[in-house]
Amino acid sequence: MQTTNFWHKLNIHWSKIAVTGLIILLGSTHALSQRRIEQNNPNYDNRFLSYGFLLGVHTSSYQIKYSDRFTSPELDDLYAINPEWSAGFTLGFIVNLNLADFLDFRLLPQVSFYEHLLVYERLDNPNINELVETTVVEFPLLLKYKSERRGNFRMYFVGGVKPGLEASGKNDIDEISDKNIDIKAVNVSADVGFGLDIYYPLFKFSPEIRFSKGITNMLGSEDNFFGEGIDRLNTNTITLYLLFQ
Repeated sequence: MQTTNFWHKLNIHWSKIAVTGLIILLGSTHALSQRRIEQNNPNYDNRFLSYGFLLGVHTSSYQIKYSDRFTSPELDDLYAINPEWSAGFTLGFIVNLNLADFLDFRLLPQVSFYEHLLVYERLDNPNINELVETTVVEFPLLLKYKSERRGNFRMYFVGGVKPGLEASGKNDIDEISDKNIDIKAVNVSADVGFGLDIYYPLFKFSPEIRFSKGITNMLGSEDNFFGEGIDRLNTNTITLYLLFQ
C-alpha cells in the first residue's frame, strides 16, 4: 500500500508563485517610488562587510534522462519513472561583501532538508515509490546586481553556483527491497534569482525567489532495479528565501 507523503500534500504550483511574486515586487517598487519617502539607514549599503541570516522554503524534484537499458527486455514491466515535486526548508547565514555601487558578492552557508520522490510505474505489478530524504550542507557563491535605490526599496538579481555536501540521508520505499537507488553525496547547482531589498531603521529585509539547476549527475550505481533504467539524475529546485541583514 502506498504511504502518504506529508510534504507532497503541501506541494503547490511554484511557477505561478514565482510569476506572482515578480509582479508584486515590480508593482510595489513602482508605486512606492512615486512617493518621496525619508530613507531608513541611508548608508547601509556603503558597508564593505555585512552579515545576516536567512530562512527558506522550497520545492524540489529530480530530472531524469532514461538510459538505453530502459527499453531492454529485463525492464519490460517498467514503463515509466516519474519524478514528483516535494517541499522542504532551508536555514542559513549571510556574508555579504560590497564590491561596487551596484555589485555585491555573497557567501550563504546553509543547511537544506530535501525530499525527492521517484514513482516507478509498472505494467503488471504495483507501482513503487522511492523517496530519497537528505540533509545537505550548501555553500552558495553568488553575485548580486542591484538597481538604484528608490526610497526604502531596491530590486536586485543574483546568480552563481551552489556546491552541496550531504550530511545525512535515507531512502524510504513503499515496498521491501534489498537495495535502494544510489545517490551521490556531492552536488553542484547553477543558481539564478531575483529579490527586493526593503530598508527598515534597524535592518534590511529581502524576499527572494531563486531557481537552482543541478549540474552534477546524482546517480551513483546503476546496478539495481532503481538505477539501471536511468542515465542521468539532476536536481531542480525553486526556493522562496526571506533574508534578514
